[in-house]
Amino acid sequence: MRKLVVAFVVLAGFAGLIGVGAVTMLLSGGGGRAGWSSCSSSLGPWGDGAERGQRDAAKLSGESLGIVQRIIEIGQQRGLPPRAWQIAIQAGKTESNLANLYHGDRDSLGIFQMRPSMGWGTVQQVTDVDYQINKFYDVLLEVPGWEEMRPGTAAQKVERSAFPLRYHQWEPMAAHLVSAEGDISGITACDDLPSASVLGSQALQYAHAQLGKPYVWGAAGPDTFDCSGLTQQAWKAAGVEIPKYSQTQYFQGGVHIPLNQAQPGDLVFWGSGRDPKGIHHVALYLGDEKVLHAPQPGESVEIETLWDGGELLPMVVRPAADTPPQVAAVPAAGGEG
Repeated sequence: MRKLVVAFVVLAGFAGLIGVGAVTMLLSGGGGRAGWSSCSSSLGPWGDGAERGQRDAAKLSGESLGIVQRIIEIGQQRGLPPRAWQIAIQAGKTESNLANLYHGDRDSLGIFQMRPSMGWGTVQQVTDVDYQINKFYDVLLEVPGWEEMRPGTAAQKVERSAFPLRYHQWEPMAAHLVSAEGDISGITACDDLPSASVLGSQALQYAHAQLGKPYVWGAAGPDTFDCSGLTQQAWKAAGVEIPKYSQTQYFQGGVHIPLNQAQPGDLVFWGSGRDPKGIHHVALYLGDEKVLHAPQPGESVEIETLWDGGELLPMVVRPAADTPPQVAAVPAAGGEG
């Protein structure tokens, strides 16, 4: 449920202008060439991408850094794009902490915990660094549309883990390593980020059809909605499953994008002190500083001008078709919307 920003409403006129200015500042952004690490690590699940990626990379051992360098070298030799290197690094970090292990679950071995019994190769092969990396790339290239997927989702398609969301954690670190070790200085306008144009339009088409329906806490249609029930069902209509609650939609609902790059259909969040752990409201971004949302009890689904009040988060979520699992438990107090 959206918290009423009482102080923001009753302050004198100039204070209101400060709030409007804050929204404008969050939505404005410079153009030009953006660094690979800045763009690609902004996909990270906590929204503090590049800085956290650099911190995590600094903790790697010499062996791990050597494996990263070999992942990049083989990727370059094969003419694969930097996104492929990033996917392999994320998978290796998740599976083995980027170490060439001679043990694992059942007969899992090596950097990517490949299993001889599942056809990945012999024990000697799946513990050979070059073989493992090439094999990972071979399987990745067979995944339809891997280039457009969230990197952690593509890693999961190769690894087929029972815990698919864990690969996303290392997006910032992998992006930093691609930039630093692979000497990839930048990409133009972050144009490798997943496009939401088609799916976002489908989600908004559903949401527009719900205008005027009343807010009911915990409802997810068809006749009543709360804020996260509306966003969940809108994206479900576009064929994308996201979790039910606003906090879990932020952490597990898709790709994190800076607010100044928001596209129609992206999820916009509000949280106490702009803290993701204090999220209490979510809305669908329409463009032109407008959102479509289910506000609060006593109100109905409506279109409203984007507001701040000191709670608008600087990152939005762009749901991607990686079908994160439904979260059944209600999150901590304040995340009910």
